[in-house]
Amino acid sequence: MLKEDFSEPARINKTISTKSDLVVVGGGLAGLCCAIAAARGGISVTLVQDRPVLGGNASSEVRLWTLGATSHMGNNNRWSREGGIIDEILVENMYRNKEGNTLIFDAILLEKVKNEKNITLLLNTSVYEVKKADPATISQVIGFCSQNSTTYILNADLFCDASGDGIVGFQAGAAFRMGAESAEEFGEKFAPDISYGELLGHTIYFYSKNVGAPVKYVAPEFALKDITKIPRFKDINDKDFGCRLWWLEYGGRKDTIHESEDIKWELWKVVYGVWDYIKNSGDFPDAENLTLEWVGTIPGKRESRRFEGLYMIKQQDIVEQRLFEDAVSFGGWAVDLHPADGVYDTKPGCTQYHSKGVYQIPLRSMISKNIANLFLAGRIISATHVAFGSTRVMATCGHAGQAAGFAAAQCLKNNILPAHLMEQNQIKRLQQTLSLNGQSIPEIPISQEFNLASKAKIKVSSELVLDRLRPNGQWRKLDISAAQLLPLESKKRYSFKFDFSAIEDTSITVQLRISGRLGYYSPDTILESKNIKLAAGEQEIAFDFETALEKDQYAFITFLKNAKVSYRTSEDRLTGILSLFNGKNKAVNNNGKQDPPIDSGLDAFEFWIPMRRPDGQNLAFSVQPALKAFPKENVVNGFVRPYLKANAWAADFLDQNPLVSLSWDCVQTISEIKLFFDTDYDHPMESSLMGHPEDVIPFCARNLKISDADGNVLYTIGNNYQTIVTHKFDSPISTQGLIIEFEPLSDTTPVALFEIQIFNQMK
Repeated sequence: MLKEDFSEPARINKTISTKSDLVVVGGGLAGLCCAIAAARGGISVTLVQDRPVLGGNASSEVRLWTLGATSHMGNNNRWSREGGIIDEILVENMYRNKEGNTLIFDAILLEKVKNEKNITLLLNTSVYEVKKADPATISQVIGFCSQNSTTYILNADLFCDASGDGIVGFQAGAAFRMGAESAEEFGEKFAPDISYGELLGHTIYFYSKNVGAPVKYVAPEFALKDITKIPRFKDINDKDFGCRLWWLEYGGRKDTIHESEDIKWELWKVVYGVWDYIKNSGDFPDAENLTLEWVGTIPGKRESRRFEGLYMIKQQDIVEQRLFEDAVSFGGWAVDLHPADGVYDTKPGCTQYHSKGVYQIPLRSMISKNIANLFLAGRIISATHVAFGSTRVMATCGHAGQAAGFAAAQCLKNNILPAHLMEQNQIKRLQQTLSLNGQSIPEIPISQEFNLASKAKIKVSSELVLDRLRPNGQWRKLDISAAQLLPLESKKRYSFKFDFSAIEDTSITVQLRISGRLGYYSPDTILESKNIKLAAGEQEIAFDFETALEKDQYAFITFLKNAKVSYRTSEDRLTGILSLFNGKNKAVNNNGKQDPPIDSGLDAFEFWIPMRRPDGQNLAFSVQPALKAFPKENVVNGFVRPYLKANAWAADFLDQNPLVSLSWDCVQTISEIKLFFDTDYDHPMESSLMGHPEDVIPFCARNLKISDADGNVLYTIGNNYQTIVTHKFDSPISTQGLIIEFEPLSDTTPVALFEIQIFNQMK
């Protein structure tokens, strides 16, 4: 029994003081990825989260799906899903949780953090005070855990603010902004003529459930009574729930930090009023058996403070895809801004304007310009209001967060401050660390300097030479313009054959298109166009292009729509080979073509997008000369996703014993092997609600074994589904060769491998 007598002085909480290399404040996807990256970089990390679960807006408390550059497969950013830790998390989630249950996603995030021995996790702990050693240096942050009534004094050399509202940066005195800059300040044509304080608002979601029997609903007194106060009330239906109702938004005219509780109450008023309308208006008879299963208790917040870094990302950086020497991450979501009145506004719920491709994010935007030992992560990084409209989404935030984490580890190991990463070769070292961990910074390959595989003689059991995709699929009507995206070689002229069927004599237009910007996927340049006559019935058409490409790159063999015509599809699916359609995706403001306002600094262009599996079959075709797109040399070219070419080795369709062997002239000492597989970077892997057609990407190598030159099995992998497989030997091995043997995948999808990295202890 514990008994304490009266204490005249006020008691103080139990207090624990800690010291770590890095303190990360905020356990959303940005802070979580930062903490994991830093821990894997070999430094000690304290991760502080003010909620009972991790994930922020992606958690079960808010239930927003995780998205980034892939934009629901609704833009021209091919193979653009963020790599590294955020990819590892989303791939894991799809394997365990393809249905998108946010409770399971919570557990996956908690597991990822708890598995890192270098991370101390503090949940339910709110940081409320910052101490500084000098005006430009944070020495400690102080937090309180409401669940164990404990105060934590957290000391560290470096800090990362991933808190969303920027509590650390704010209290440390770092420069920040709220609201929109004027067009004049940064030359952003999409910015307003004058600056203003309006922001993107908050949203609260709800889930419904059919219980198989009538359920009555009596709304709380505070619920919205007049549904017509919501101008879009006719868009409400009994089928949508969760983050499909992202537009139930409010708070853009308020202080989204200090008035957040007021905003929450207004959103509860909206949510319960919307449900009252669905249940009791009589307009939705199918809702009789529906019950209100869940309503969020905290709102998902979009915008508050943005902090000033060593560089501020602006509209032109995104739209023009500008390159940076200190690029460490990338984005690709549209510039997505919302009306300040949210759900009560007569304007559309958002204005989304896409760039033609992904854009680089520089490290300087993640470093405070005032506080020397402070990294910025998540939606508070240094960006204008317009640029923030794109950089704010969660997969982009997670991707940048892991860059900050590895950057912090490099700082600690080299005894330097964040700004010093811009000096000498520090940034190149960081870029290579990130690339080796799957970051895939646009246009920056993995260095082969320390890769023993690049010094080896490489042999393979077979190489897929692509001369055709078999006509083993269904016929599909050409009611939407379609294209086959293929990696073509420069200086070559190609001849093609495709199968078509016409209901009457007609003609089709075929075009050879490329992206005007090398390495991107907006087919805005038509190199050649042909009109081909078709007779009624099935037929094979043959054509060739006189135009030869100047450089190796992806090209679009494009057929303009004609509803009288159908084309034959193929069930063959290959790494880096994709069919695209001039289709629409209203979820991301894609109506087939982007027509931005005049003089807005935004581009007009067509959208050519893929279909989700199980749809999205390739077009059946044959080509001469055959495409030698999957040579063995690709496994050491440094690219781990398609870019300019497929960048993967692929075995032949008929190869029943696919293997890659490496041999050296002398014995090598090997401590680590890293393999990069194809988990389809084009698939968005939304973390919740959407659901996915499979739990393992069909291109991903599943079962393999690695043997030494004498045939001794060193390592076996069964049931792999992850993008990167790393094996570190307990003690280094010595061998003059390695053999990697794969189990075939299927008759329609051959085994593929992007990259092999092999290290000795000197990497």
